[in-house]
Amino acid sequence: MTPEMIAKAKENAAKGNYGNVEFRLGEIEKLPVDRDSVDVVISNCVINLSPDKRTVFQEAFRTLKPGGRLMVSDIVLLKELPEGIKDSVEAYVGCLSGAIMKAEYMEALKAAGFQEVRVLDETSFPVDCMANDPTAQAVIQDFNMSPEQVNEIAGSVASMNVQAVKPI
Repeated sequence: MTPEMIAKAKENAAKGNYGNVEFRLGEIEKLPVDRDSVDVVISNCVINLSPDKRTVFQEAFRTLKPGGRLMVSDIVLLKELPEGIKDSVEAYVGCLSGAIMKAEYMEALKAAGFQEVRVLDETSFPVDCMANDPTAQAVIQDFNMSPEQVNEIAGSVASMNVQAVKPI
């Protein structure tokens, strides 16, 4: 989040009279939060942008109180992307090339110490999203992709909601 986003979030919390939230500017790999001080960590499609997902999960685990919960929505890969796509800035900005394999993602959560790790929902990446998204269109154009290749890449990507718990 940017300082402007933090200011807007604080403004919205004040408008909604939400006194039980706090917004801090920091990095996802080094959270500005004390150890064992947070009840819930949530993330909506941000972790796939971090090059060090294991550190992100270790930090979330560090900050959670015993019994604390993690709820994440993120993009994962069901099969590897072609090399050119992996190295594409446009694909990274579009949250595609930063994604890792689903099994690796789940293992990183468990390696951080989380228990009761489970996928609550998983949805294939719709091809029409790629066709209508300007960033995806740039990737398609840069790589001169055929409709078959677009379908192949769309079939490689899934959106997943994951829940995990820090043991007591």
